[in-house]
Order: sequence, then C-alpha cells, then structure tokens
Amino acid sequence: MPRSSPTIDLPKARQLTHSMNEGTQRERLPVLIFEEPAQIAYQVARRIANLVEERRAVGQHVVLGLPTGSTPIGVYQQLVYMHQNQGLDLSNVITFNLDEYYPISPDSLQSYHRFMRENFFDHVNIPDENIHIPRGDIPLEEVDAYCVTYELAIEKAGGIDLMLLGIGRSGHIGFNEPGSGMETRTRLVVLDEITRRDAASDFFGEENVPRHAITMGVGTILEAREIILLATGEHKAPIVRRAVEEEPTREVTASFLQLHRNATFYVDRAAASALTREETPWVVKEVDWDPAMTKRAVIWLSEKVGKAILRLEASDFFNNHLHSLANRYPSIDVLCREVFEDLRQRIIYPDYLFKKKRVIVFSPHPDDDVISMGGMLDKLVANKNEVLVAYMTNGSVAVFDADVRRYLQFMDMAMEVLGADPELMQKVHAQKDRLLKFLEKKGPGEVDLEEIQRLKAYIRYSEAVAGIEVMGLGPEHARFMDMPFYKTGRVRKSPVGPADIQKVLDLLNEVKPDHVFVAGDLSDPHGTHRMCYFAIREALKLYNQQSDPAEADESGKDKKGARKTKSAGGGVAKPQVWLYRGAWQEWEIARADVFIPLSKADLDRKIEAIFKHESQKDRAMFPGAYDTREFWQRAMDRNRNTADELNRLGLPEFFAAEAFVTTYDMP
Repeated sequence: MPRSSPTIDLPKARQLTHSMNEGTQRERLPVLIFEEPAQIAYQVARRIANLVEERRAVGQHVVLGLPTGSTPIGVYQQLVYMHQNQGLDLSNVITFNLDEYYPISPDSLQSYHRFMRENFFDHVNIPDENIHIPRGDIPLEEVDAYCVTYELAIEKAGGIDLMLLGIGRSGHIGFNEPGSGMETRTRLVVLDEITRRDAASDFFGEENVPRHAITMGVGTILEAREIILLATGEHKAPIVRRAVEEEPTREVTASFLQLHRNATFYVDRAAASALTREETPWVVKEVDWDPAMTKRAVIWLSEKVGKAILRLEASDFFNNHLHSLANRYPSIDVLCREVFEDLRQRIIYPDYLFKKKRVIVFSPHPDDDVISMGGMLDKLVANKNEVLVAYMTNGSVAVFDADVRRYLQFMDMAMEVLGADPELMQKVHAQKDRLLKFLEKKGPGEVDLEEIQRLKAYIRYSEAVAGIEVMGLGPEHARFMDMPFYKTGRVRKSPVGPADIQKVLDLLNEVKPDHVFVAGDLSDPHGTHRMCYFAIREALKLYNQQSDPAEADESGKDKKGARKTKSAGGGVAKPQVWLYRGAWQEWEIARADVFIPLSKADLDRKIEAIFKHESQKDRAMFPGAYDTREFWQRAMDRNRNTADELNRLGLPEFFAAEAFVTTYDMP
C-alpha cells in the first residue's frame, strides 16, 4: 500500500533554521558537509539501517532507489559490514536501481548489474526477487514497454522510500541529461558527450561507451519520500554549487531536487568548496578573522578588484563585504602588508631549501612525481638530498595494447643483436605469438593475461626511470611498491587493506625519512591518489607512534628547533610531509605553504622528464574527462598560472612556480 507523501519533520526544520545562521541562505536545500567521504558513507548507511530496522519492527518492507559509481561504494561497504558483523537483516528490503547502459550484457565488466552484485548484492541477504535493475539487453522494440513495466513495479512496491543519488559533472541525476524535465519517467535516453567522456576510462576508450542508457526519469526520482544525494571531490564542487544555489533548470537536473520536500545533499569538504559559505563565507555571515581567513579574504579581494595587495584601498574592503576585517586593523596598509609579507616569506629559493636529508617521494602512478613536482625533485637532487622515489602502483591499466605490440615487435627484432641463442629465440617467438593472439581477440575492458599486465607494468617502470634520470637520479633511486589494492587488472580497484599500509610502513622504517612528499591531489578520476594518500596516512600514524615524546615535540623538532632524524630514546622523529598537486589541479595561493620558483630552464627540464612517459604522451588512456590537455601541458599551464597569480598580487615575477602544503600529521 502506498504510504503518505513526505514532509519536513521538526528536526529538519530546526536544522534549516540553524543553517541560516551558518551562512547557508543562498542554499536552496539542506547541505551537510563532512570532512571525509568515509564519514558520509557511514552516516548514509546508518540512516538506511535505521530505516530498515524501523520498518522491520512494524512488519513493513523498505524500498530503496540505488545508484552506481565510485561515490556510493563506501555506503555499500558499510551496509555489507553491518550485515556481516552487526546482524543487520536486509531481507525486508526491495531495491530499484536508477539506470543501466544500453545495449549491454548483464555480465559485462561495465554493466551495472555486475557492479551491484560485486559491490553489494552478493554480500547481503536481499532476496533476488526483490532486486530490480534496468536491463540493457532487451530488444530495442521492447524497450518502451519494459520501461512502463519498471514504473509499474515501483508503484506496486509502494513507491521508493529512500533514493540515493550521485551527481554527474553536467549536473545529471541518473542518466537524466541536461534538457530532461520534471515530468520524465523511466525511458531510453541518448547519453551526452560529457557523460560518455566521463565513462570512457571504464570502457577503455570513448568509442566503446554505449550511446544510450535506460534511466528512471526526474519525475520518478522526485516521487521518492526521501532523497539523499552524495558528492565527493573537488571536481564536483562547481556543479554542486549550481545545483544548490541557482534556480532549478533543465540544464542541471539535480537542481530539481530543490523542489522536493525531503532532499538533502551529503558532500565532503572538497565537493562543498565552491559553495558561498565555504568559498567566500564573509559574504553571507560573520566570520572569525584568524590569519588563514584573513589571507583568503585579502587575496580574493585583490583578484576581484584587479589590484596588487599593497595597492588595495579602504573603499575596496568596504564595498566588498569586508568592513569587519578592515576595522580590526589600525589601517588598511597594516593589514595588506601583513598578508603580503606572509606570502612573500613562503617563496623558498633553492639555496634555502633543505640539504643532505633523507627524502621519500611517494608517486601514486609512475609519472605523478615529474608531472606534479618535477621542479622540486630537480632541486632536491641539486641540494644533494638522499632521494628515493616510491612508485606505489604500476600503472599497467593505463597502457594501450598497441604499446605492448610495439615492444613485442622490438624484442623480436632485437633478439639477434642481444645474442640470444636459437632455442631462446624460438621460445620468445612462441610466447610473443600467444600474447599477440590474445590481444587480437581481446574485448574492450577485458582483463589482460598476467604476462601482459607485467609487460605493461615494465613499460611504465622503464619510463619512470627515464623520467628521473633527467633529474640526475637513476634506477637505484626508484622503488616499485606494486601496492596490492591496485593489482586487479581492471580500472576498478580493491579497497586499501592492511597489506598496503604495511608496505608503506616497511619503507618508512627502512629509510627513516626526514621529508616525505605525498600526492594531495584527490580528484583523479578513479581514486588511486586518494587510496594511496589513505595508505600513507595510516602508515605514518603507525610510524610516528615510534617518536620519543621526551625528545621530539609535536612539530618533530628538538628544544632548539632543529630537525631530528632519530631521538636519543631510540624512536624516530616525525618526517615533515609535503603535499603536492598538479596532475588534476593546483594548490590555491591562499592554501599553499611553500612556493618553489622555476625558471624557464627548470620548467623545460620538468617537461622533458614528463615526455619520457611515452605511453602517456599524445593520448593517455585516462586523461580525465574534465581536462583534455596532455599532462605536460597541464603541468606547464598550472605552474605558469601559479607564478602569474603571485605576480598579480604584487609578489616577484617568476617564469613558473610549484606550490606545496606542509604538515606533520596528514589530515
């Protein structure tokens, strides 16, 4: 029996009243911000579990609308854990998935049927007859009737109680592309260019992505009694702001959730970063003018009015919501000089960079080191530091089959020159023919043979060594960690586990670094950077527990302020952590702790090192859907832009610059 329509309950009403005091008056529906995606996953899973248990207590079932993609995986993992370890009974749950590609076989690697079973359904006790996922393998002439049947099944179940959603880069929910109206129902749709580009890596090429999909309509979604939209990552920030703060429009179908009486966005801090209350909070509320907020505001004002910091006037502050900041200082000159000097002192020239220290550069993929911090790496070597570059994953899934064919052909030609005897040559020829036959018959996204995975890894490894050789390092300075979570042979990876963390911890214990460089760029398309970051963070927690508190304080310095590599008590001092970015975005000027200036020669050398990664040159397997430039172009543009921004603020004019955030405890 259908239940009554949703209404806002008193707790949510109180939450909305409270949020108005928190600067959210531009937000047209509730937005809950969490520090980490894991917190979102737990809270949403707990909400689902509570709903399931409440309904079970009164003998009712629960109808869930479920999405796919990387964002909801954490929710599914939490529910699986609750089922397997805390006794959560899901036998009274009925599910309806949002969408499916068309045409596609249910057992295809990219099928949402397979995704849901591998990540959720195979691990819980939801009855098979209660699971509904749109089929992508029905004849085209039957699709319209099938979609009507899907709608009737939802209605027969009593309607959807709780709908989970993600949000696409174009603002779509489900596969309701821009232009979809509120009246739409389950139907066959044509996927737009952005959506297909976003999916290209999963299908190993945009040409392999289906052009159609079956999706619930916006109208179907809005009839759910409760809606939770999940969004994580900085690349989602612009569209989250549009969906939340701008008028509902067909161009951003997620914006229609504003019209629902019980819809909430659950976002991490990165996805919320473009919201007014996060980006420019002084525009919508009173703020605590600590040094970090003051610097953000002055830099923002300088960029907005197009003046260098030291040329800002009182009227600039008073006309742009910053009167409360201006009134805290005896004069605008004092305020601006304070921020200017803060930024100036963050510019570190090579002579003032540390020397003769032990350094680990953690690189998630075999090219992130030179792409994101090639200039810094060059200067670390010049300053005679002991540098070890730890490549955490082998990057094999990002190598085209054509590269394997090329190298196999090279080996075939080189055997005689290398002095191979006829028997060995015959074995190599036979193995080469076997591998080439597999590649010839291989389908899009099919998992490679183990030998081919290893060959692709060796291609990336050889390129990585060639890249750091440009900086004066050699093979002995490269460590290929081959983290277990990555070794699936597929785009989708396993969760980071104890074995991954232990590998990092073993390396830390071996090297005992004074400085550790970590990728803080968490918006890579498939989360590898984020997973590597997590493994390093957890390993560093364990490593830092060995620190002797009597000898080293929280900053990792002794009482005289000198860096310590080992305490008298036998423990180790905390290494300083440098977070770098560059492959997908750069640190904002206000957030960066250190700027490393680069000359034209420095930048040219960095680009030369990036060029050594030939398998990623010209056309990378996974360039990221929202940036079509090659990686060397991104690195060049971002480093030049950082220098240009510093120049516009009135700081010294450099050809280029890299930015870093420094810390001792990774957030």
